[in-house]
Amino acid sequence: MCKRNKILILLFTLIQIGCTKTIIYNVPLYDAPIDWKEYETRKKTISEFSKYLTDKKIFLDAGHGGEDRRNKSRNGEVIEADVNLRVVLNLKNYLEQAGAKVFLSRDKDTTVQLGYRSELANKSGADLFISIHHNAPSKVEDYYTNYTSVYYHAFENDYEHEPCNKDLARYIQRDLSYVMNNPGGLGSFDGTYSDYIIYPKEGFSVLRKTKSQAVLVECAFHTSRLEELRLNNEEFNQIQAWGIFRGIAKYFRAGIPNIKFLEDSTNYTDSLKTIKFKFDDQDNINNRSIQVFYNKEENEFYFNRTEKTISIPLIIKNEKYFEIKMIAANSNGNHLRKTFYKFKIDSDGKIKLIE
Repeated sequence: MCKRNKILILLFTLIQIGCTKTIIYNVPLYDAPIDWKEYETRKKTISEFSKYLTDKKIFLDAGHGGEDRRNKSRNGEVIEADVNLRVVLNLKNYLEQAGAKVFLSRDKDTTVQLGYRSELANKSGADLFISIHHNAPSKVEDYYTNYTSVYYHAFENDYEHEPCNKDLARYIQRDLSYVMNNPGGLGSFDGTYSDYIIYPKEGFSVLRKTKSQAVLVECAFHTSRLEELRLNNEEFNQIQAWGIFRGIAKYFRAGIPNIKFLEDSTNYTDSLKTIKFKFDDQDNINNRSIQVFYNKEENEFYFNRTEKTISIPLIIKNEKYFEIKMIAANSNGNHLRKTFYKFKIDSDGKIKLIE
């Protein structure tokens, strides 16, 4: 079939009285997004998103590759490692056109050890880490399952969970699912999943070990008998990358709250101290979203809406070091990207931020 990657031929056999009739329908495997289909429209969209992406540093990780090429479609023609790389290279192109600085774990079919991927990302100083994959079901005979999903680290009620990772996952999931015309799966209301579902209390190595904001994207199931017809189509891979690009850009467009520690925090007594943080002036903070933890225990705080400051009273009990975790979101639901702060108490009682 010469246009196998472009057109899917569906055969429907209708049994009628005394005869059999076969009707052939030509059905396209995919539709090009309106803002991507025409070059000038695509260029305009990238230009509009550039105001949110310029100078952002993004690390892209094409999963598998090199010695790890075992994941294949049922017909053996779709190799996950190759599809991952094509999507990553197209995504790199869109991001760079929009002014972002992009780092890659690999730009060809080569072996990159799992732990080294996180190490490379941490050394790059990237704002975001995005790992691209294509999924497979647990049962070999399952050729039906097919959906798009994005993973973040830990469950929401775990202390180490960073809400900003789920924020990014939601934006990427929505636009990728939309351009691919794939559902988000029944295991999640919005198509995003904790990596603890796959590896309880451990999660994915690349999400656990990467210090920056990080998500892992499972674009589709390469084992699906329908999906395998389009994953080797380079135009479709460009559309996949476009969906992820749109999600990233819209995430930044929604704004990300930022907060800083005020060094002139006031000491009240030897045991009771108050430290303060201040949000950027442009941040529209949802005060109901704020939570503060002192050494993993929820702590009281006072939010001054006018000054956009958080005052945190602390009862210090012979600690020389302590940790504050702070959660807060803006009116669009995007959370702080840095939530953990480590402090040291000097011999004179002065509190110093060390990390």
